[in-house]
Amino acid sequence: MGTPLLEVADLIKLICKIFWSSIYLEIPKQLFDPIVFNAWMVLFLNILERPVPLEGQPNDPELRKSWGWWKVKKWTVHILNRLYTRFGDSKLQKPENKAFAQMFQKNYAGKILECHLKLLDVIRIGGYLPDRVINLILQYLSSSISKNSMYQLLQPQLHIVLFEIIFPLMCFNDNDQKLWNEDPHEYVRKGYDIIEDLYSPRTASMDFVSELVRKRGKGNFQEFIQFIVLTFKRYDDAPIECKPYRQKDGALLAIGTLCDKLKQTEPYKSELERMLVQHVFPEFSSPAGHLRAKAAWVAGQYAHINFSDQNNFRKALNCVVAGLRDPELPVRVDSVFALRSFVEACKDLNEIRPILPQLLDEFFKLMNEVENEDLVFTLETIVDKFGEEMAPYALGLCQNLAAAFWKCMDTSEADDDTDDPGALAAVGCLRAISTILESVSRLPHLFIQIEPTLLPIMRRMLTSDGQEVFEEVLEIISYMTFFSPTISMEMWSLWPLMMEALADWAIDFFENILVPLDNYISRSTAHFLICKDPDYQQSLWNMLSSVMADKNLEDHDIEPAPKLIEVVFQNCKGQVDQWVEPYLRVTIERLRRTQKPYLKCLLIQVIADALYYNATLTLGILHRLGVATEVFNLWFQMLQQVKKSGVRANFRREHDKKVCCLGLTSLLALPADQLPGEALGRVFRLTLDLLVAYKDQVAEAGKEEDGDDDDDMDGFQTDEEDDEDESDKEMGVDAEEGDEADSLKLQKLAAQAKAFQSNDEDDDSDEDYSDDEEMQSPIDEVDPFVFFMDSVKVMQVSNPTRFQTLTQTLDFQYQAIAHGIAQHSEQRRAEIEKEMLEKASNS
Repeated sequence: MGTPLLEVADLIKLICKIFWSSIYLEIPKQLFDPIVFNAWMVLFLNILERPVPLEGQPNDPELRKSWGWWKVKKWTVHILNRLYTRFGDSKLQKPENKAFAQMFQKNYAGKILECHLKLLDVIRIGGYLPDRVINLILQYLSSSISKNSMYQLLQPQLHIVLFEIIFPLMCFNDNDQKLWNEDPHEYVRKGYDIIEDLYSPRTASMDFVSELVRKRGKGNFQEFIQFIVLTFKRYDDAPIECKPYRQKDGALLAIGTLCDKLKQTEPYKSELERMLVQHVFPEFSSPAGHLRAKAAWVAGQYAHINFSDQNNFRKALNCVVAGLRDPELPVRVDSVFALRSFVEACKDLNEIRPILPQLLDEFFKLMNEVENEDLVFTLETIVDKFGEEMAPYALGLCQNLAAAFWKCMDTSEADDDTDDPGALAAVGCLRAISTILESVSRLPHLFIQIEPTLLPIMRRMLTSDGQEVFEEVLEIISYMTFFSPTISMEMWSLWPLMMEALADWAIDFFENILVPLDNYISRSTAHFLICKDPDYQQSLWNMLSSVMADKNLEDHDIEPAPKLIEVVFQNCKGQVDQWVEPYLRVTIERLRRTQKPYLKCLLIQVIADALYYNATLTLGILHRLGVATEVFNLWFQMLQQVKKSGVRANFRREHDKKVCCLGLTSLLALPADQLPGEALGRVFRLTLDLLVAYKDQVAEAGKEEDGDDDDDMDGFQTDEEDDEDESDKEMGVDAEEGDEADSLKLQKLAAQAKAFQSNDEDDDSDEDYSDDEEMQSPIDEVDPFVFFMDSVKVMQVSNPTRFQTLTQTLDFQYQAIAHGIAQHSEQRRAEIEKEMLEKASNS
């Protein structure tokens, strides 16, 4: 008889799967036919209500949950949950689905709930129900809480559901004890595995309690807490040989689950410290290991409350630290995670500082036993909190993390599972290494010591083997190439690997690769220029020209390319003449087919950088290519383009404006045969406009940074608020224009708000134009005002007639601006000299 029954089960299971597949992405139109749908629902409700045959049921729990009839139940509940999620609320439906949703709610949602409650009642009386089925049923109940009609059906049985089904599911049970004893590593893994949570009755029970308290807290919250308090009391009153350890475990889990609500609600909020002292602290020395673990977890949940007695905080911290040496692995792991909260909440690091070496030792013992990303997060928190104090431990930390990383990678490769915790822990190890490197960034000698430990990781993970951790590895390389005293030949050996990755599969990481490449060129310029085996200049050109010419790449994909060309021109001034024309050619070719405004700005800035690199050479190349007029007309047009709001449409970052200033200013000292008078006048006026805009933006940024609204930075010469009108006149701005400037600030704010709306006038977000790079550059030391006036003086001395003609053609407004800039440049020159003297005296 067993075989026919199983054949029927398999058939029904197949029907369920077909139905599930059909509704998983989109409900088929045929389903909306009432006759068809009613037939399906009769089948599903019948399956739910029909008892599972006892005949043929396996005794082994693993085989039992996979048995055909239980799979039928699982798939049926799955489908009904899916339908309820889609059609359980008619208010959320499209007009064409509302009638169907109302029919489903009226005829079936309540019946499904009744069937689910009957199924749950089986476990209340000691019967069997697979974990996944329990989990799915509790999901349905949780979704029902917020809907009045469903809650009214649930409410008469809520007391039984909550206290006789949900709470027992939250308690430590026989299966937990067996796993704790036989395989503590698996117990830990399951306890911290997100995937396991999706199938766990305990997690679904916690979610139900949280949802009930959040949506129907009135009465239910108080009643549930009273039940927990009564559980605590029964535990305290029981003799030691009869204490209900498992019920206490469930009560502690409930307190931890509801911590956010309890922290916000009186009278419980005022009693939390006393609750910890009375009901949690004693369990740190419980004979039951699971209670010691739960005590550590709960303490971590409440580490951030305001302790009226700091001795209680100190006691909790010491108990958690002691838990790191507990003989039971799960207790040690839960203690590590709780420690993270205490480190974050600790106001006096002297509580931890004396035991820091021992803490780190315990950490690495655990890392050798357990692969878990949360464990590494705690280590990150400690490193971040202590900063440079971690210097004595930096090398050892990196060595241990590197060893843990390799172990995690080996486990991940062996399991070949994308959700493998070893892979997640490997990422955590690399993130922790980055945190350590950042914490000791002002101690460059340590990077020399750490480098040999990290090099094997960097070499291996820059290949296709490291795609899952590529971003984290690039961050480490960025730190190593930026903070080390010099870039070693071993670190230079990573350059070809990054180039190969970019050419092969890593174009999505181009922005991340940009940072270390910039460091190589800017911090080890001589090696970049001199070395021919490998030829770094050639390999960079091969990569950049290929990327820029690739018609399959979108504009945003290649944004790092012009930034890298800029790095070359700015850092190798006068030393890469042979590359100016090739880079200009590929830049102009891409510029002609670029749509995205931000990329256009970056490409124009390559031309500006080339002019700043060598104006005569660059201008000659542009003329020889026959593109000079085309390029400058586009550039000037982009400089003058504004949005409807009045804000500048292009070159909106400080860096953009500065590069354009330096490029245009470099043209001013050219002889007349290279830059005719008409072009000179246009360049001169645009440069003045740019300098004014740059000054305003720097001033505004200074205000935001200082948080000082009283500091007036609008004029070039204003030290006091009363000087504002005089400064405006000096800059050639009358009172009416001053009002317009104030209006423009409001318009800028409005434009920023509008950027969050879908109907903005262009598709470039403000994020594109934020000063997000903050990378060091040789032009950081170049003041554009001083550079401008120095160039003007060269023109004035070399060709006084040309200079006189230029000034005479300027209208009054530009003459006033030029005068203001001249004065401001002298002020900047004095400030720079003062800064240099201060640096010299401090060194």
